[in-house]
Amino acid sequence: MAAAGTQALPSTSRRRPSPRRRPLRTRLGRRGGPYLLILPSLLAIAAVLAYPVYELFKLSFQKFGLAQIIHESNDKLGKPAPWVGLANFREAFKDPQFWATLQRTVIFTAVNVGATLVLGTAIAVLMGRLAKPIRLALTAVLIFAWAMPQLVSLTIWNWMFDQEFGVVNYILTKLHFGHFLHHNWYTSPWQGFMVATFIVVWGAIPFIAITMHAALTQVPEELLEAARVDGASPLQVFRRVMLPILRPILIILTSLSVIWDFQVFTQVFVLRDNRPEPWYYLMSIFSFQQSFKVHDFGYGSALSVVTLLILLIVSVSYIRQMIKIGEAQ
Repeated sequence: MAAAGTQALPSTSRRRPSPRRRPLRTRLGRRGGPYLLILPSLLAIAAVLAYPVYELFKLSFQKFGLAQIIHESNDKLGKPAPWVGLANFREAFKDPQFWATLQRTVIFTAVNVGATLVLGTAIAVLMGRLAKPIRLALTAVLIFAWAMPQLVSLTIWNWMFDQEFGVVNYILTKLHFGHFLHHNWYTSPWQGFMVATFIVVWGAIPFIAITMHAALTQVPEELLEAARVDGASPLQVFRRVMLPILRPILIILTSLSVIWDFQVFTQVFVLRDNRPEPWYYLMSIFSFQQSFKVHDFGYGSALSVVTLLILLIVSVSYIRQMIKIGEAQ
């Protein structure tokens, strides 16, 4: 029996995995597992975006106009696209309109993101204090506003701010805020961008409000109750208790809002009847005008590359913040 038991021990020990291999296998699984999970998504994104991004970068280093478009369709006509290196980027950095447009886009983005986050968070806090039927009705209204097609909503807003028949001018005049009958909101860029900001924020608030409301429901009620018992005001409860817990979701929403608002195009383009003046140019509109109105596709592509690099910097900053939060936890 002892011999049998002695013979059985080696086979059992051979079947048991080495204690040195298990931690290594676990570490590899922990490190490689997340990358394997996101690999299908990365491959799908690469398949959809790799070629357009490659063409965008290639055009930004070429002089590409109408002659080159004709040459692309018929080799015997037009001229091939000459390689100009960084000339398009140097032209952009020397162009005063580029810097004015970039400054205008940054200010427009900052105002829109700030207003969207403040108002969206305020609505989310309000939703947490409403009765369930009213909260459900408000949620439905927000979803309907968010689901409305952009061109449909812009048509409605354009009519509301119309110079001749706009309901906004009529209401402001009736409420004695001034004489707004036949007032044109777009003669002044400040007023025109105020209308555009109002529309952009209106369209973005539903996503922010619903997301923040979902995040607020995850804040432990015990912490809120303890802060109230200690005499904290509602503002102190929000700043000292809620805000630190909501920080990760706020970073995500801020980053997404910056990316969305920095490339706003349709709202301003449609409000100006598809013919925006230079003082209404944002980076997306400036790139579009240079490409499809002036037919300088190389310069327009260079402007798009600059926009892409700026948004890439924002994305990298967002990822670094999320990594820091993950390591702190």
